[in-house]
Amino acid sequence: MTVRVRFAPSPTGYLHIGGIRTALYSWLWARRHGGEFILRIEDTDEKRSTDEAIQIIVDALKWLGLDWDEGPGVGGDHGPYRQSERMAIYREYAEKLIQSGHAYRCFATKEEIQAQRDAYEKEHGSKGFQFRSPWRDRRDGDHSKPHVVRFKTPRAGLIGWNDVLRGPIEVANTEQQDFVLLRENGLPLYNFGCFVDDLTMKVTLVSRGDDHIVNTPPQLLLYQAIGAEPPKFAHLPMVLGPDGKKLSKRHAAVSVLEYRDMGYVPDGLLNYLARLGWSHGDQEIFSRAELIELFDWDHVGKTASRYDLKKLAHVQSHHLREHSDEQLAELVVPFLAERGLEVVPTDARLVQAIGPVKLRATTLEDLAAGLDYFFRPDEELEYDAKGRRKFLKEEHAPTLEKLHELASKAEPFDAPTLEAQIAPWVEESGIKMKLVAQPARVAMTGRTASPGLYETMALLGRDATLNRLKRGAEVARAPAEE
Repeated sequence: MTVRVRFAPSPTGYLHIGGIRTALYSWLWARRHGGEFILRIEDTDEKRSTDEAIQIIVDALKWLGLDWDEGPGVGGDHGPYRQSERMAIYREYAEKLIQSGHAYRCFATKEEIQAQRDAYEKEHGSKGFQFRSPWRDRRDGDHSKPHVVRFKTPRAGLIGWNDVLRGPIEVANTEQQDFVLLRENGLPLYNFGCFVDDLTMKVTLVSRGDDHIVNTPPQLLLYQAIGAEPPKFAHLPMVLGPDGKKLSKRHAAVSVLEYRDMGYVPDGLLNYLARLGWSHGDQEIFSRAELIELFDWDHVGKTASRYDLKKLAHVQSHHLREHSDEQLAELVVPFLAERGLEVVPTDARLVQAIGPVKLRATTLEDLAAGLDYFFRPDEELEYDAKGRRKFLKEEHAPTLEKLHELASKAEPFDAPTLEAQIAPWVEESGIKMKLVAQPARVAMTGRTASPGLYETMALLGRDATLNRLKRGAEVARAPAEE
């Protein structure tokens, strides 16, 4: 059987990081088995679903490289792929269920339902109410009058399935009321729309959060009523924050596109999310190809995972460094532009500077911050306040002036030549290298951490190096700020 899996988000806001993990597992399963990954948009919530939110979903999946074989913008043989465009299909299946005696039109008013609820709660309390429709076995309603379509849930027996992750699960049918399939306006409720879509799109495995376990029994009853083989179900545990509570914005960014905007690289985020619930021995770092080759459901955990920003940063920094300097030059340019620095990806200085700077970077934003001083006009360079107080004092001015003198004689202006000019003086003078390099580093970069002294000079170039050493010396000789 061909593997057919789907990701079916509701376009009612941002795309949550937990939802992407669900999509990733399905995508990996499809890619491993040469199957199809379907994107379906569940947009029947008319008040909350927006085209903007749909575009967020599409943009996020494209950024992550989770391509879909069927769905919006791609098409396919089982569309439409937006629920709002599938109303005729839902009506067709609702009618089939009515004709077979598994569903009925219910003309009960809200007032009648509330009256039944009030009577129940008066006698039994607020828990456990199930509406018993007087229309369950009637066929004499006027179809032109407002009504919903309800499923005729069996009043005895069990419904169950062998969950891919959790094993056998059974639920008594008495726990289900006659649930609504179609509202008065013809829109499907979640379980009916999901059932019809998965059935007609020939989905073979449904992966979703374990908060959907309650939805599986009614969907299985629908498969049973229609006489169709249901897909397999894999209910994933939640992603929790570090404190064990539901992951929210107070713990970390939860919108996928926030990670894009912060400069994360897709493979780093996907690697971390894959490991947030799935394991392959003690291996932590995976390429995308390795994830496709190795992913299986047997090694997906049954308990909730805790989001760990330190682990994410570790995985992310590894994948950032896996990019070539030329690739990173392309990726970092927009982040430099946000800092007001217009640099083209082919700028030789940019490609040369990335190598040493990326060793300290976790994200593209970090990389842009580390590259900032290479492209910042000399007069706009700002000094780290602590670094300035510590390393641009009057006692450091002679050192900076001497470095300026020696550097000006370097020809060509490269790291080996600069070292040949400066190192003998450092040794002869007896000054500790730290007391040479740190004032120079602050003067040239504005910060206390950067690539090596000679490497930084060479990357900055002759003019910027000399200008900044001169300015640093002047700042060091200026009266200390109060």
